[in-house]
Amino acid sequence: MQGLIDVILPVFLVIGAGYFAVWRRIVSDAAVDGIMAYATGFAVPCLLFRAISNLHLEEAFDPWILISFYSGSVAAFAAGLLGARYAFTRSWEDSVAIGFCCLFANSLLMGLAITERAYGPDALQANYLIVSIHAPLCYAIGITAMELVRAKASGASLRHLPAKVGRAIFRNALVIGILLGALANLSGLSLPGPVAEALDMVVRTALPVALFAIGGVLCRYKPEGDTRVIAMVCVISLLMHPAITWGMGSLTGISTEAFRSAVLTASMAPGVNAYVFANMYGTAKRVAATSVLVATGLSVATAWLWLTLLP
Repeated sequence: MQGLIDVILPVFLVIGAGYFAVWRRIVSDAAVDGIMAYATGFAVPCLLFRAISNLHLEEAFDPWILISFYSGSVAAFAAGLLGARYAFTRSWEDSVAIGFCCLFANSLLMGLAITERAYGPDALQANYLIVSIHAPLCYAIGITAMELVRAKASGASLRHLPAKVGRAIFRNALVIGILLGALANLSGLSLPGPVAEALDMVVRTALPVALFAIGGVLCRYKPEGDTRVIAMVCVISLLMHPAITWGMGSLTGISTEAFRSAVLTASMAPGVNAYVFANMYGTAKRVAATSVLVATGLSVATAWLWLTLLP
């Protein structure tokens, strides 16, 4: 119980503050959009740049960490897609969007925040390794699956698919921050003192501002309809994904620190990007929005559960 109070509750209090501020009209929807744009388009990419540029790649890189986490992610995507299609008879396009909800854990904004509070900032190397390919890989899987489904339905050519996937990935500010950080790391580039200090000031705002913005965005999502599908998404995201990551992490023998980071990150609710993806294709938007809201609320309990089970 102390872990819930000390580690998890502060994160959700910041999210709750954002929710309350929008609900009570203290902060407008337009202001929340601006806060979220600052967080995801500037502050968090700066955080990723700083973290990746300072990451000791020779120590942090372990392919088994990625295999442990992303085997769970891919299995969750397949379970969500096939469950939506065959258990709930949703269209293939809806099923891909629902599968994407199960695939895209909130590894960055919530995963980093909770892991840091639980184990300290020095325990985040595995988190940054996971985050470094999270958006590119998840969007590549989701966009490829959706475009294949649409091409099959329309009989269109797939020859432009690689370019479309590449454009979607490399226009993402988070991916740009990661790539620039990796370039700085490999080149040995060091920033001038005043620039580094200014960057660190921005970085310190990234997680609390992003968590507040998530709360404000979640206030727009009203729980309604599709109860059984949403329940499936919650079970897959909050229980199945971390369970598979736990099993794979145990089999592959990753370090205790990496094991904790991978399992906690896998136990996070779907991120707002799940709704962004559904909105981008205009399909299963209600399921995606409500799943993000409900799973985020439930993750107060499930994150505490995984935290108490971890070594």
